[in-house]
Parts: sequence; C-alpha cells; structure tokens
Amino acid sequence: MTNSSSTFPGSATAPQQAPQQAPQQAMKHTLSVMVEDEAGVLSRIAGLFARRGFNIESLAVGPAETLGISRITMVVPGDDAVIEQLTKQLYKLINVIKVNDITDTPCVERELMLLKVNATSTSRSEIIEFAQIFRARVVDVSEDSLTLEVVGDPGKMVAIVQVLNRFGIREIARTGKIALPRESGVNTEYLKSLERKFQ
Repeated sequence: MTNSSSTFPGSATAPQQAPQQAPQQAMKHTLSVMVEDEAGVLSRIAGLFARRGFNIESLAVGPAETLGISRITMVVPGDDAVIEQLTKQLYKLINVIKVNDITDTPCVERELMLLKVNATSTSRSEIIEFAQIFRARVVDVSEDSLTLEVVGDPGKMVAIVQVLNRFGIREIARTGKIALPRESGVNTEYLKSLERKFQ
C-alpha cells in the first residue's frame, strides 16, 4: 500500500517553490535641495556624490525665494533605499537646509533646451512645422542649420529630439529640470493627458 504522504514530481502535493520577487527597478527621483548660498556648496555636494558612487542625471541651481538661499533641483536614478541614504548624506553637509523628494508630488516641471539641427532648403519648412507643433521657437538661422529653443517638461524634450533626429542634430544644450510642487494639488499626469487631448 502506498503511503498517502508520498509526493511525486508534478503531483498536486509536491512542494512548490515560492515565486521570486523581481528586483525593484531603479527609477528617476527628483530632489529639491535648499542650501545656503555660499562658495563651495556645489563642489561639496558633487564630492559627496563622487565618493558614494551616486550618479546625477541633471542638476539646476539658482536663487530661491529667500535672500541668501539657493534651490538645487537634481534628478537622481535609484531605488527608495538609495535615495533615503543619499538624503541622509546630504543632511550631513553643513550648508544643506532641507531636502525634499518631490518625485511623486504633483509638480510644475520645466526645462530649457537649445537644439541645432541640419536644415537644407528642402527640409527647412518641415523642421519649422515640427517646431510649431512642439511650440518651439527658431532663434538662429544659417544656410545649413536651424537652432531651436524648446521649453517644457522633460518628456517634451525627448519627443522633439526623436522627431528631429532624422534631419541630423548637430548640438544640444539642456538646462536640466526645475520643478515646484503644485499648490492646487492637481495631478500632473492628468494635466498632461488633457494637454495631449486638446493639442
């Protein structure tokens, strides 16, 4: 008589392995850092990132609303644990006043990009049409190129570069993202969907 507790490969009573959890994907976090406006602050922050092996995808610095205080907006890839560690390290720097992770906060996000693209006599009008679609401005014209000024959220920058790549892009200069939380609390993605709907 067969023991009822025996198991066979593929049987219903065979022990099953627990499903493996996929590793958490590193996402891009947007940090808003308030610092004292003193010489060497930015170099100390850059030194911290270098020592800890953190990468900065974009960084924008400028005066904040209070005299003597600057706001640094940086985009940093990493999971939640990495960003938490980075925040703690930033707070250890003398001139850092406040660090906010505004990644999941409804924000107004803007970036400025200058883009120089090849433009022949036959392609020039088509490039200008694309510029109008993206609400970009032509700021310089030469015999064989156009320079465009684009302002918008980072997704818009990626989109126009993809569209104009086939003409041949010569140079790109980008400021990096700046962002402020929306006091209205309106969801940013919802507003983007409305904008796309009515374009």
